[in-house]
Amino acid sequence: MEANTILQPVIALGLWSGVMMIWMYVTRIPAIAGADIPEDDMGHPVGMSYLPSHVRRIADNYNHLFEQPTLFYATCLVIAVAGHVDATAVYAAWAFVILRVVHSLIQSTVNVVVLRFGIFMLSWVALLVLLIREALAIF
Repeated sequence: MEANTILQPVIALGLWSGVMMIWMYVTRIPAIAGADIPEDDMGHPVGMSYLPSHVRRIADNYNHLFEQPTLFYATCLVIAVAGHVDATAVYAAWAFVILRVVHSLIQSTVNVVVLRFGIFMLSWVALLVLLIREALAIF
């Protein structure tokens, strides 16, 4: 398979992060404008505690997209550069992306924590498939 097939889910998740950024600011800016946040708290994370939960959840998820997915990005780049792209890797990468999008939608809307955690763990399984297979190929 060509290297770009493993890079497509990488770009897709990057684009999803952009969607979440827009959603975050569309909800956060009006909420900040309507909140009575003390000046000293505005430039610190504590200032966000004045915002409603439904606004903070979207920002929390945006931040989450820069935690575990960074390992996904690095792993996919290693797979592409090493020339180890195959159907299993591509399917696992797309599974990871789809599960992260679902995780975002759950956290940003209904925020059922048990469901969100289940989706998060499934995304880890997809990532572990990528990591373990690449570790076996490299080591």
